Amino acid sequence: MPVPQDNPFANGSSEEFPGFPGTTTGLTAAEAARLTGRGLWAADGTVDPDVARLGRTLATALLNADDDPRTPLPAELAARVQEVRARALPAYHRIEATDGIRLSALSLRQSAAGPHPLVVVPAGWTPHGWPLFLWSYLDLARRGYHVLAYTPRGLGTPGLPSTSEGLVDIAGPHDWADGSAVVDFAIEHLAPSAIGFLGASYGSGISQLVAAHDDRVTAVVALSTWGNLATGLYDHGTRHLAAVKALLALTGGPVETKFDKANQEVLADFLAGRNLDRVVEWGRLRAPESYLHLTNENETPTFFSNAWHEGLFAVNQLLETFDDLRVPKRLNLWIGDHTAPEGPGLVGTEPGEENLPLAEAYAWLDHHLKGERNGVEEWEQVCGQVMFTYVTEPVLDPGTGEPTGENRIVEEAARESRADWSRFTTGVEVLGLTGDGAGGADGRLLPAGETSAPSEVTGWRRSFLAGVDTEATVMDGLMSTGQAERAGNPKTYDTRKIDRRHAVVWTSAPLTPLTGDGEVGRRVRGAPRLRLTVRSTAGSAGLVAHLFDVSEDGTARIITHEPLNVYGLTPGQDRTVTWRLQAAAYDIAPGHRLMLVVDSKDPLYGDASVTWTQTAFGSPEGAPSFLELPLG
Repeated sequence: MPVPQDNPFANGSSEEFPGFPGTTTGLTAAEAARLTGRGLWAADGTVDPDVARLGRTLATALLNADDDPRTPLPAELAARVQEVRARALPAYHRIEATDGIRLSALSLRQSAAGPHPLVVVPAGWTPHGWPLFLWSYLDLARRGYHVLAYTPRGLGTPGLPSTSEGLVDIAGPHDWADGSAVVDFAIEHLAPSAIGFLGASYGSGISQLVAAHDDRVTAVVALSTWGNLATGLYDHGTRHLAAVKALLALTGGPVETKFDKANQEVLADFLAGRNLDRVVEWGRLRAPESYLHLTNENETPTFFSNAWHEGLFAVNQLLETFDDLRVPKRLNLWIGDHTAPEGPGLVGTEPGEENLPLAEAYAWLDHHLKGERNGVEEWEQVCGQVMFTYVTEPVLDPGTGEPTGENRIVEEAARESRADWSRFTTGVEVLGLTGDGAGGADGRLLPAGETSAPSEVTGWRRSFLAGVDTEATVMDGLMSTGQAERAGNPKTYDTRKIDRRHAVVWTSAPLTPLTGDGEVGRRVRGAPRLRLTVRSTAGSAGLVAHLFDVSEDGTARIITHEPLNVYGLTPGQDRTVTWRLQAAAYDIAPGHRLMLVVDSKDPLYGDASVTWTQTAFGSPEGAPSFLELPLG
């Protein structure tokens, strides 16, 4: 479609931008410098207020008149804004949805003769709306795209111009219809040559769902996303409570003012652990996986970027969705947690260099929206960053020259590509679990064929007191722990502090390389599988399996984990359970040991444990307990 050369907003589709409170003082160079290298998240797992202020300040500067003295910016940021304003016309809008709800939006319309493709960006699940990712819109405009960013209905802080009307639909049918209304608006006022959607977190799920239901969408980029909201929030009988509580805290208001009655009831059921079948049905309605037949029919190229230690939407649920896509597709998996890989690039705090996760996302759009032959056509489907293969050096205090205790990355972690997910794992190693460990000692993980007698891995029983958490926690906090590991500072565990009264532990011998190259003790690639026979003195048991890489000094880093709640137990009777831990790509150094810890609680999850009851594991001859380690 040709791009009209007159002002497409002269018909009243744009509105005067009222500006944001507190941005008239602008941003100093020192303040901007302090943001360098920060991601999206503060230490408490909420959006860093300084990063949010950066986005609001950039938005106000972009939408102000050239001679408006408000919001002075450091020279580098001011130059970026002026560069974009020289090539693209910014405008503020209230886009009306089919039911009359008005959505807050920003557009950047390319001034040069077209055609130009469009990238639509639904904002993430935060109270800040579309300004938070303002830096990425500048990047897209510099690449020649029209940009149309909007805040999904109900999100935002009352009184701010970035807040949309209505109630949050949690990626429901209203959000799909809103996305199509935004497309209608874009076609009328921007006349794009092609339309792509790019979203992070909440915006990524909406992007997939809109594309499934609207064949005008040519390509999708989904960053830190979900494929199945049902299993993303409730899987293996376990509610991901911390994730939902964190999300509810980020809407910009209390539940009673943000959601309609039906969604309030579902959320209340989830938090209380009741009517979970209804909750699952509700989640499936909002799962892109439920509409893969539509995405496949539309042949919509889809790009995913996620983290191995994703805390909000665990990686396994996305892998299942990805496997069933029959379209051009790509899955990047990174070190970190929710939006930690892409966050610095989205918000403009990357320290003077291109954000690789975003650069590859943009390349995907360039290929599928512009037709560029830029190497994307040669990409294999899956590329995983290997934990924690980066090289770091200590950060020194500028005043004293002494180490601060933090590290910085000087050489990025290795990445590995595979033609598809099924080829990420090339073999498995089965490790039998032994019953020794009386008096708090650890049992052993024995490779198959190395047991001296079958009795070592069968016929045993080990027990612990349930309902008390241990030092084997998955993370210190959602987003914050993953952001630290993304920056070169993964959480370190002292395995001696794991209380064996409240957990059962198995440890391997120091690992020697299987391949003879001497470099790696084990290359974990894929989703480990664990089988245990469990009984409890209560009618239910909560189990949280953690897999650790333990160095010679007894400190460890977590490889992966996964909870399982077991219900309907008869006290004193066994039940054999098998479940998969979250997928990982992790190299264990020679001489390190593999440690499996199973306890009964973790702050991330709702558990089925009854405090001070006894949970026991066994390994009967007909169903020996084992850990199946995927290798690649």
